[in-house]
Amino acid sequence: MKETLIEMEVTYTLEFGGKFYIVEHVPARVCQETGEQFFAPETVERIQALLKGQAKPSRIVETPVYEYS
Repeated sequence: MKETLIEMEVTYTLEFGGKFYIVEHVPARVCQETGEQFFAPETVERIQALLKGQAKPSRIVETPVYEYS
């Protein structure tokens, strides 16, 4: 299967330390066929630094949580 990767900005979500984080406008290479996202090592390091550095978020959103049972 041929994969076509395109450069675009995505929203990255992560659960860390019992909290849910959203990082917007993250540069990524995205496969047009599968939607899989690939991040440069520098991008991953910057996301980790944002979360570890306790940077002030741009905004805070409230998110409902549901159990699938």
